[in-house]
Amino acid sequence: MSAATTSANPPGGGRRPGLVPPSDAGEPVRHPDAPAPGEVIGSHYDQCFGCGEGQPHGLHLAIRAGEGVSVTAEFTVQPAHQGAPGLAHGGVLVSALDETLGSLGWLLRVIAVTGRLESDFVRPVPVGSLLHISARCTAVAGRKIYSTAEGRIGGPDGPLAVRADALFVEVKLEHFTDNGRPEEIRAAMADPDQVKVARAFEVNP
Repeated sequence: MSAATTSANPPGGGRRPGLVPPSDAGEPVRHPDAPAPGEVIGSHYDQCFGCGEGQPHGLHLAIRAGEGVSVTAEFTVQPAHQGAPGLAHGGVLVSALDETLGSLGWLLRVIAVTGRLESDFVRPVPVGSLLHISARCTAVAGRKIYSTAEGRIGGPDGPLAVRADALFVEVKLEHFTDNGRPEEIRAAMADPDQVKVARAFEVNP
């Protein structure tokens, strides 16, 4: 179904347990080889629902590097993305935030996967809307990466529609090669573009 119309904040407000960085967490540091501010961050995988151009009903997110360890993204809600009539499916909106948060790894130069993500739906997002998403990394503790994102309708200063806090966990390439379906893994490893992505993170496919 579509996203709720009101925010469901945790008791007492603020971040939720498990998404609060530990006291010894460090500030995120942008990698020297990270994409420059304003540079488009390309798709990491052509078949990715979030950023892949090979998915006809995917989000086709256009993600750009920002200042520090931050990114922005935009996508237009299509009819294939609706839940209730004429409104974006809440899961699609969360997928957009998740994909944008995941792209922060390009700025840290690490491969990371979603460990936990909690979202608030503030207002409905009609089909045809342009959702502007901003995300930033807030702290790093060992393999744990803490981040936050929000999506606004129409542009960076538009009405707030959805937001999320997330915990990502740094992994090695084996996380995917050991757990992915073999057919897709073989195809990806035979694709020069996928090998290029792997080398960009200084891992050996």
